[in-house]
Amino acid sequence: MSEHLRTALRLAADGLPVLPLRQGKLPFGNCPACAHNACGGRPNMKTPGPCACPQPCHGWAAATTDPHVLTSPGWAPAWRHAATVAYHPGGAGVTVVDLDDPAAIAWAREILPATRTVTTTRGEHWIYQGTMPSSNAVRPGVDIKSLMQYARWLGPGNGATVALPDTVRALAVKEPSPARRAPQTLTVPLRGGQGECPHRTPAFLERGVAMAVQRISEASSAVHATVYRTFLAVLSRHGRCGCLTDAHVNRLFTAAQAKGETARHCTDAWTNARTALGM
Repeated sequence: MSEHLRTALRLAADGLPVLPLRQGKLPFGNCPACAHNACGGRPNMKTPGPCACPQPCHGWAAATTDPHVLTSPGWAPAWRHAATVAYHPGGAGVTVVDLDDPAAIAWAREILPATRTVTTTRGEHWIYQGTMPSSNAVRPGVDIKSLMQYARWLGPGNGATVALPDTVRALAVKEPSPARRAPQTLTVPLRGGQGECPHRTPAFLERGVAMAVQRISEASSAVHATVYRTFLAVLSRHGRCGCLTDAHVNRLFTAAQAKGETARHCTDAWTNARTALGM
């Protein structure tokens, strides 16, 4: 029995759905009919391929906690050639925020609540309790892996796992197309202190707004999407307690307009972000 299979069986016994990965962090076709992709499936994609297998066997769908499946003859070639073990975060009830570089890690430490952290080859995985749709490149160096996705097993990590925050959920939300244009006025979020204030000091809010302005200002592509996602992140973190003022919002709008966005789009994006968060 290979070391990777032993690891997989141990994780499966703890309730973690696992699968083998080949070189290049790609999954196998985990049955004889799918060996070497003979069935026409796409084992590197997020969905099972068009094969005649009675059960899904490609990508994240191959992940299982069943030791009989993991040790079955059909999986033996995969384990013999496996380069590492992966797991399905969504199947385990968690979300992985994959941070690929020091800048992404610095952003997470400033914006996201501390949680269990696993060191990766290039950065860190931040693991939260709860699931959501997976999404790649939600911001520079940041991917979200949860439902219909797999992540490498790199050890248990450090720290306690906390609940998935709205800040992370907001990153994967695409801006809706409004049925009608919102008026070109600045609408400040929930001024009445209707939520618990998360700000330890005024400097905490100031840093959050400054980082949001910097993110918009440094966008080199997809400015429209970057503005909307930044508005979502700011509102999800700072918008419910009443601390966000007209001055803060104007700074965000000014940064967006300096990148070529119109005042109308800024207003629409702000309104849509509030709607997405139920504010």
